Amino acid sequence: MPEFTQPFIGVVPGRKLTKTELERAMRLNIAAELEAVHIYQAHADATDNEFIKRVLLDIADEERVHAGEFLRALKYLVPDEQAKLDEGAMEVEEMARQQGGAGEQTAAAESVKTIGDLKK
Repeated sequence: MPEFTQPFIGVVPGRKLTKTELERAMRLNIAAELEAVHIYQAHADATDNEFIKRVLLDIADEERVHAGEFLRALKYLVPDEQAKLDEGAMEVEEMARQQGGAGEQTAAAESVKTIGDLKK
């Protein structure tokens, strides 16, 4: 559930955030948006109410957009952020090549059962 961690308990600090604190705040914002996606998708999986499911999945998609906005803002703050992300992506691409392609992995991931599947 929500983690109202320091220094963001709803009170603006008596000073402005340092650059390092702002970078951390942006990372926390990204994590919070991704956590919200997870929660809303899990709730959608756990209901048979199709209308509410659509609402939850729509909101989850909006949170993914927010995560993208925070990530883009973080890239403005941290000059080598994109290079590090690219480095990680290349490492995964290399692993996929060694495995014979990502297609197999995607199919396997799609077969993972969720809580919603247990109801069927």
